[in-house]
Amino acid sequence: MLHSKILTAVFLPYLFLSITLLTSCQGQQTPPAQEVTEEVALPPSPLIFQPDTSGQIGQYILDIHEDRQGHLWFGTLSKGAARYDGQTLTYFSTKDGLCDNAIVSITEDQAGHLWFGTHAGASKYNGLTFTTFGEAEGLHGMGCNLLVDRKGTLWAATNHGVFRFDGRRFLEFELPIPESVSNSYKWEAGKVWCLLEDSHGHMWFGRDGYGACQWDGHRFTHFTKRDGLSSNNISRIVEDQRGHIWFGALSSDFPEYINEGGLSRYDGETITPFPQLKGLNQNDIYTIYQDPSGDLWIGAIGHGVYYYDGENFTLFDKSDRIDLVSRFGLQGILKDQKGTLWCGFSGGLFRFDGEIFLNVMRDGPWE
Repeated sequence: MLHSKILTAVFLPYLFLSITLLTSCQGQQTPPAQEVTEEVALPPSPLIFQPDTSGQIGQYILDIHEDRQGHLWFGTLSKGAARYDGQTLTYFSTKDGLCDNAIVSITEDQAGHLWFGTHAGASKYNGLTFTTFGEAEGLHGMGCNLLVDRKGTLWAATNHGVFRFDGRRFLEFELPIPESVSNSYKWEAGKVWCLLEDSHGHMWFGRDGYGACQWDGHRFTHFTKRDGLSSNNISRIVEDQRGHIWFGALSSDFPEYINEGGLSRYDGETITPFPQLKGLNQNDIYTIYQDPSGDLWIGAIGHGVYYYDGENFTLFDKSDRIDLVSRFGLQGILKDQKGTLWCGFSGGLFRFDGEIFLNVMRDGPWE
């Protein structure tokens, strides 16, 4: 049974967009993986409690993936990818062939190859070597989110748009701009935050400034604030077991700040917001995750984590802990084959045992 207390170490302020692009690199033979020790330095502040993050797997865990062998992969903001095989934690970085050490997304293709989306392209790992795809291979832009559809096609979304991989190169997939949208956006107008293939095989694209876009293979359908979305900056799209589409939206920062954003649900006819739930209205929602049981986990920046069982929302409230800082970010999340829920919070990696969130550092505890 879920309880409303969070037991955890302290989380750092939410930050995963401010990273400098690194130059793209070519695939190379992988030397023995070595641990990376560099980390993004945040200035000290007398206004917040600053935890010791020296033992964390990563100061920010942006994505979590379990491969076919049951190994866990953690995408960090500055240390590359960390793999836990049940015994050992191993880091892979630019020293080993990755294009960039900021790992935004991790996915696996039908051949069992792992793909890492970064801020400087995508890298494919075959278990021995990394091959990187960047501007020379048609993939350009920052913040590469990846998806493999049911046909085995690899899609990539960046701040420059959407791309499809043809086996050798990435080809741009042009998205139309909806009519009558405002010129406000969160990061960059036209940036594609996320990708989803729904149960009908339709593709969904969450866009910055242009709302959500659905492609059924023949035509595009747009969803914007005029249709009921919390904003036109859609960072996350998830389909639940009932076929409902959930949208996580962001406030607008440019050309001026507009307090909007939040969670909404589309049942095929109507888009429903949740203004009665604190943190799910006029707030930035970056993370929505459906676990294997069909339950949803939603990160509400500055408030905590919501659990939705299909009927009720339960908030794991950051205010239950006096040592939590004012900003509370959930980036990566995954429930593994054993039923353990892993969460990448601002500050490090945590696992949930049904009652508490426990900080997992480089030396554990893993069980």
